[in-house]
Amino acid sequence: MKNQIEDFLHFIIVEKGLAANTIESYRRDLTKYTQYLLNVEQMTSINDVSRIIIMNYLFFLKEQGRASTTIARTIASIRSFHQFLLREHVTTSDPSIHIETPKRERKLPKVLSSAEVEALLSSSNSTSPFDDRNKAMLELLYATGMRVSELCSLRLSDLHLTMGFIRCVGKGNKERIIPIGKLATEALNKYLKSSRPSILKNKQHDFVFVNHHGECLSRQGFWKILKKVSKEANISKELTPHTLRHSFATHLLENGADLRAVQEMLGHADISTTQIYTHVTKMRLKDVYASFHPRA
Repeated sequence: MKNQIEDFLHFIIVEKGLAANTIESYRRDLTKYTQYLLNVEQMTSINDVSRIIIMNYLFFLKEQGRASTTIARTIASIRSFHQFLLREHVTTSDPSIHIETPKRERKLPKVLSSAEVEALLSSSNSTSPFDDRNKAMLELLYATGMRVSELCSLRLSDLHLTMGFIRCVGKGNKERIIPIGKLATEALNKYLKSSRPSILKNKQHDFVFVNHHGECLSRQGFWKILKKVSKEANISKELTPHTLRHSFATHLLENGADLRAVQEMLGHADISTTQIYTHVTKMRLKDVYASFHPRA
């Protein structure tokens, strides 16, 4: 079964070009699944797997306290694996075909208000090159809705500031072009002209954002910076590196942006992922109504 998993992973890497994290999730899900088949069901051939056995495994996961999102992802992995085996004539049937995926509980993303974003972006006093770097990073995240991993891997060749856009390589190495506003451009130019060379000293590489050692800034490094800046801005909400991305999308939709345009800028493959932000804007409208209507 281990060889069959490797064959499947090779297939989805070559044919689908999925991101490394997604491939690793498939590997993890299928390794646990086949371990269950071998150790609990004591099966030696994937041909002997039935719908009942897969249901037993899913019940086993539920008994272990696995979240519905984890079980839903596991079902997707198992289904793709069995479809591959059937297509490659390794098996003669697909036992996962009639298994239903549990409904996922979609949590609304936490976002900052416009005032909180303004406080966060205005908190830096620009007393050091690192203040300029932090300002440029936060302005860029809010201006583009980039993922933090995309921000950290951004290279100088991806910046086209005079033309008003940046090139971003997202999940699965998919490229997208994102417009960038005036304030973010100004913050970036200031950082690039004086602060970045000061931080780099004698080092040479083309990553845009660098740490104290002049190396590429990590996601963990950005997390620490965000916590520090949010504390200085007196923001009580718990911020994550994704908060500015959520705020970017929500504020665009609140101000009348087209959902398809927001989907393209975020790099979502499926528009249903972007639609979660329409629920956020509706919830915020209810809050405004409850707070300000005299007869609410």
